[in-house]
Formats: sequence, structure tokens, C-alpha cells
Amino acid sequence: MTARDRRPVSGVLLLDKPVGWTSNAALQAVKRLYQAQKAGHTGSLDPLASGLLPICLGEATKLSGLLLNADKAYRFTCRLGVTTTTGDAEGEILATRPVGPLSREQAEATLRRFTGTIQQIPPMYSALKRDGQPLYKLARKGIEVERAPREVTIHDLRLLRLDGEELECELRCSKGTYVRTLAADLGEALGCGAHIVALRRTAVEPYDAARMVTLETLRERAEQGLAVLDEMLLPADSALPDWPAVQVRGDSAFYLRQGQPVLVPRAPTQGWVRLYEGEERFLGIGEILDDGRVAPRRLLL
Repeated sequence: MTARDRRPVSGVLLLDKPVGWTSNAALQAVKRLYQAQKAGHTGSLDPLASGLLPICLGEATKLSGLLLNADKAYRFTCRLGVTTTTGDAEGEILATRPVGPLSREQAEATLRRFTGTIQQIPPMYSALKRDGQPLYKLARKGIEVERAPREVTIHDLRLLRLDGEELECELRCSKGTYVRTLAADLGEALGCGAHIVALRRTAVEPYDAARMVTLETLRERAEQGLAVLDEMLLPADSALPDWPAVQVRGDSAFYLRQGQPVLVPRAPTQGWVRLYEGEERFLGIGEILDDGRVAPRRLLL
């Protein structure tokens, strides 16, 4: 299929990315199934991880940056007593240590130490770049470089299961949180080390796992036709459920499309807003200026 044959389909797909797939491979598979002209994901998931990967198609890609900055939620399982080069089960073993007696109360007390604003040192096996080179490529060559600590917020960290040398947790955190680093730091705090053996993303605000779709389901729907496949998409404005809505009509809608601020009666007095022509047609996002006018910031075609 040539680029000319692809469709200007638009919307947000909540993909349940399978283990073993890179985020880009999953994105390209969705793009092919939808025969979409344009597509982008909203933040990578490691191949080891499964779960929610919102994929924006068409005009919805203009809002993907908002989801990059969103809070996330995960469920993960640690193997205690073993540290690895990558912080997960795919790395080489660095050290093994006895776990010793560990009560649920001790584990929960340790988890509480990691809630709130914390500092993390990004792992070498990450997509961060140094002089244009991803860190994971340097790590594969045996090169380690100094990384500055980054501030992240752990909103909630709960123990789900403690079973011998396995620790399963539920996490809600800010963007930029490295779950592998969190697991390794938890292991050190427990005195035995740890690495991730299972990781699943369960939410990217405002979306949760309830409406996720697997690649297998998408392939089945594709066999029934593109119209059936399109039914799996959420509208672009579903990414902004809590933003105030501003409705414009006539000349105001025209001037907004020309990039000009307009005065809208009864609009909010500050902040960011969703823009609609009439009651239903989503135009994009805008910002309230100091003089009360609504300025377009990112408009959809």
C-alpha cells in the first residue's frame, strides 16, 4: 500500500501491547491495520512490559504530547535477592543475596518510604540520549556514563502480594518514572536487591485498562471491514475530559481557525480549554488570555 492509499482516519486507540513487542512495532502494526496516514504512540513501553499504550491516529496525534505528560499506573512483580544489568529479567545477573525473613509489615513500611517526591537515577538501559546516542546502546558496549538524578512523584505504591522471593505491587506515578529503577531501589532498601520479572501498565490518565484492545481483536475486526475497526477508536477530545469546554459559532469559529483570539461570552477566565464549533465538533485546544479572549493553541483540521 502506498502513502497515497492510506486513510485520514482520526482517533485514539487504547492498545493492550503484548509482551515482547517494542512500542514502535505495535504502533506500525496498528497503523497498517487501520491503513492510517499518520499515527503516533504516547510514550514507550519496554518490550518486557504489557498493557496500555494509547495510540493516536490522524489529527489526534496533535494531542499526543498531553498524554506523554500524564500520570501512569502499573502493576509489577519483583524477584527479590537477584540484581541484573538491566533491572529486569532480560539482563545478566550481577549479584545474588539471601532474602531472609521478610514480613508483609516490613515490606509495606519500605514501600511507604518511596511514596511522594523522590529522586531517581535513570538506568543505563533506557532511551535517554547522551550526545545523540541512546544510553542503552552505550550500555550494550559496556560503557557507563554519569546520569543526573531526576525528580519524580510516586502518588501511590501498594503491596499486592508477598510470596517468598516475589513481591507484587501496584503503582501510580508521574511521567518519567522508571519502574525498573524503583524495583532495584526497593530491593536495596530491603537489603537483598531485586529486579522486575513482570510489568503491566494499567492506566495513562485519563484512560484506564477497561477499554484496552488486543492486537488479536484488532485483526479480527479488520477482517470485518474498516468501518468495524473504526468503532474501536475514541474521539480525540477523550484525552481532555476535565478541561472546560468552550463553544464558538459563526465568525468566532472562523477567526479561531485563522489563528486569531476571540471573545466568547461566559468563557472561563483563565487556563486551557477545549474548543468546539457548536455543541459537538471538536476544534482543538485553546488558552484564555489575560484580556479574557480565547486564543487557539492547537487546532484539528
